[in-house]
Amino acid sequence: MNAPELNPVIDAAQALQAGEAANEAPARAQKEKPSLEIRKLEKRLCRQVGQAIADFNMISEGDKVMVCMSGGKDSYGLLDILLKLQQRAPVRFEIVAVNLDQKQPGFPEHILPDYLKSRGVPFHIEEQDTYSIVKSKIPEGKTMCSLCSRLRRGILYRVARELGATKIALGHHRDDMLQTLFLNLFFAGKLKGMPPKLVSDNGEFMIIRPLAHVAEVDLERWAKHRQFPIIPCSLCGSQENLQRVQMKKMLRDWEKNFPGRIDSLTSAIQNVIPTHLMDRQLHDFVNLQVTGQPNPGGDIAFDEDEGCGSPTDGTTAEPISVISINSPRRDAATESPWTAEE
Repeated sequence: MNAPELNPVIDAAQALQAGEAANEAPARAQKEKPSLEIRKLEKRLCRQVGQAIADFNMISEGDKVMVCMSGGKDSYGLLDILLKLQQRAPVRFEIVAVNLDQKQPGFPEHILPDYLKSRGVPFHIEEQDTYSIVKSKIPEGKTMCSLCSRLRRGILYRVARELGATKIALGHHRDDMLQTLFLNLFFAGKLKGMPPKLVSDNGEFMIIRPLAHVAEVDLERWAKHRQFPIIPCSLCGSQENLQRVQMKKMLRDWEKNFPGRIDSLTSAIQNVIPTHLMDRQLHDFVNLQVTGQPNPGGDIAFDEDEGCGSPTDGTTAEPISVISINSPRRDAATESPWTAEE
């Protein structure tokens, strides 16, 4: 075969290669897209955790933070992000991971120690048979969470004391906080949520929830990406009729039908107006007096809320100004170094 006869063969081969390359381009793009999304997710998680720490002054210079590890996605995510932030935080702090082995039947006791060793994290495993106590005290079919939590809390306080921890970090996220709000609203008659920071029951420790700004769906995605060795809770994990489970379903349905509603609810619990509630301990209604002066925070500020829609004169209503009593307003020009990206 002479050279001219080769040209059609070569041309065909080149065309085939070009076609294959064109077909592979979308496939490569598909492979690259998840990694881009994961990078965005990681930045968002670090930013939100850093913002919560800064907003509520959760971690200070020299703190020893005891991260409570249950083996679920939330505590894994909390530890993972804190380890990342520890490398670039504006203050120096220690991390110690603690797990309470409650002696549940079939509990894989090697998983957490193996994982923590692989990450080089100092840890302590506390073994206490709270499982038998809960099972003996709570009738079959009844909610176990309350007793289990009280027993676990007391043990963790003791461990924190023995380890010299100054802060106890829990893995509750934004959705947990909203679920607690509605549980108290619907079943306890209280407008009470789950605070991002509080003093422990015994007055000895500061409890912090660095995931306060983090959505559960983001933790689910992060856990899948990081392939955390999740340990299911065989004690209460199958109690699908828990009121908290119903609250979770309610919130997710709301977000599905009305996107942005959870963001609005999260904003609401950070923007409290005591004068427009009915708690006499928060506002002195009894001694309230007229001043004769216009009050921008009076009823006129809520006319739009009480109406049926937009103003009838064709104008656009001004947004309502509210005052936060839980956290200071954030200024983009004065962002905390906790939220600075690498």
